[in-house]
Amino acid sequence: MQIFIDGIEDRTPVAIAAHVARLISCGRLAQGERLPTVRQLAGALAVSPATISHAWQALAAAGLIVSRGRSGTFVLGTAPRWLPARSRSMAGQPSEVRFDLSRGTPDPLLLPTLAPALSRLQEHAVTPSYQALPVIPELLAVLERTWPYRAEALTVVDGALDAVSRSLEQVTRFGDRVIVESPGFPPFFDLLDQLGLQRLPVTIDCHGIVPAAFHAALRHAPAAVILQPRAQNPTGASMPGERAAELARLLLTVPQAADTIVIEDDHSGEISIAPDVSLGSWLPSRVLHVRSYSKTHGPDLRIAALGGPTELIDAIVARRMLGPGWTSRMLQSILHDLLTEGDSMAQVSEARRIYFARQRALRVTLGECGLELPPADGINMWLPVHNEREALVRLAAAGIRVAGGSPFLANEHSGEFIRVTAAALTADVGFVATALVQAAVPPASAAQAADPRWA
Repeated sequence: MQIFIDGIEDRTPVAIAAHVARLISCGRLAQGERLPTVRQLAGALAVSPATISHAWQALAAAGLIVSRGRSGTFVLGTAPRWLPARSRSMAGQPSEVRFDLSRGTPDPLLLPTLAPALSRLQEHAVTPSYQALPVIPELLAVLERTWPYRAEALTVVDGALDAVSRSLEQVTRFGDRVIVESPGFPPFFDLLDQLGLQRLPVTIDCHGIVPAAFHAALRHAPAAVILQPRAQNPTGASMPGERAAELARLLLTVPQAADTIVIEDDHSGEISIAPDVSLGSWLPSRVLHVRSYSKTHGPDLRIAALGGPTELIDAIVARRMLGPGWTSRMLQSILHDLLTEGDSMAQVSEARRIYFARQRALRVTLGECGLELPPADGINMWLPVHNEREALVRLAAAGIRVAGGSPFLANEHSGEFIRVTAAALTADVGFVATALVQAAVPPASAAQAADPRWA
């Protein structure tokens, strides 16, 4: 019991929750350890049971503890083992909160309506041959017309991560080095671990990968680079054409990078406010460009387009023929309809406008509260904090759930951050902005909250 008493600065629910969060973070409270009952701890701290109950609710909302009824309350164990490592660390306990800004998924109400496209499907799922072309011709024509550069070949796969995974399997071997953004997308790090590949983290700024860091990493002869050209997850950074050209120049001039392949994940597509950009405009023979439709048209479509040199695309298609074969042509027909039908196109355009407005409203309000951040594209925003665990707990106590920054960092101990899905915030922007500033930054430091890399 003494561990819960020593070091508590005050007896408010938020302070008690933050103290317990620190005990969990430093390992003094282990996963699965049973916590004192509400009445036991209330008595020891000379506070009301309601105070402890509110503290426990905040910790549960932050995914740090779980109540098991009469058995007691326990430090939360691991998430389901079928989730990859970083996904496990991001998976919180399902609980009611006022604002869930942790998911990184599109607003379901802003996805285009599927009913018209479904109504135009043919009655039977007919495929003339198992060896038929993997992409239906009408969808292929749309992809060729809208691709950011002239790719030699295009195909369709089962989502962006499937595209990245299959690309890596073709261009890397066990032990190869791969350049990744830090912060970056956690499943990329898990994927590299699964394939036995070594991460080469490079820093990013508000325009994407920092050229100096990229130049240094290229000297290690990486087999591949994974980058997000627009609405980078988690930061919302989008790469201008000038930055893309500079990175392409480095790939051409650094001798150790002569064989490096670039894999680009354009996951936000048409909800991004930035122009479409690809290093393929300068290096078409060395770029595999992925365009996902999860954020724009719905994650459950599980569909993405992949373009690049014929040799690599053909190899990826051939490997898929020994697995799923092809992406459902029914899904391809639905996607084609959504990409060409006027109402669906207008709905995606309106979603882009609304996401931008929500991002801007939160950023401006944060600035008014003393936390200046650069503009962010897409649906996510990246905030530096004084202490990640404490920020999660304090926000949970205010009814706000966000994602902890640790899984997004390719370099451990490279800072304290949280990711906020700003585009999920539809109301009470002032309340949320104030809570973010109060939870994330010590009051005396609020004016200097922005990370200098983002200045």
